[in-house]
Amino acid sequence: MYPYLVYAHSWTRWIVLVLIVLVIFQSWLGWLNKQKFTNSNRKASIFLLIFSHLQLVMGLLLYFIYSPVVQQAFKDFKVAMKDKSLRFWAVEHISMMLIAIVLIQIGYSRAKRASTDQAKHKSLAVFTTIAVVVILLGVNWTPLFRF
Repeated sequence: MYPYLVYAHSWTRWIVLVLIVLVIFQSWLGWLNKQKFTNSNRKASIFLLIFSHLQLVMGLLLYFIYSPVVQQAFKDFKVAMKDKSLRFWAVEHISMMLIAIVLIQIGYSRAKRASTDQAKHKSLAVFTTIAVVVILLGVNWTPLFRF
């Protein structure tokens, strides 16, 4: 089950990233250009919410049940905190991704309740932009910089 879940979690991130870029682009343009909040804006934000929560469920399954790396960290958490890789997967990655998903949820919820189109765009623009920064901080960039 572990390899399939890692594969699905890895591929779903690209959907989330495409959707987050789309929502950021639409919401900033809509906010700055005082555009109407369209059905396309609403659908993009809903799909971002759905796929980010799907990522969360897969990530939690990996974290608590299937990941051998996290299970190794749980065996001796004190030792794991001294190992950069174990600490990243046991604490840093999950913390940052949870924060990002909470930000996406807050942005969506505030936009849904907002009374004006500008407030909807602003909520999505601000919270989704912060979320993408948090996501970028919580990604393992190490494999990209090995020579």
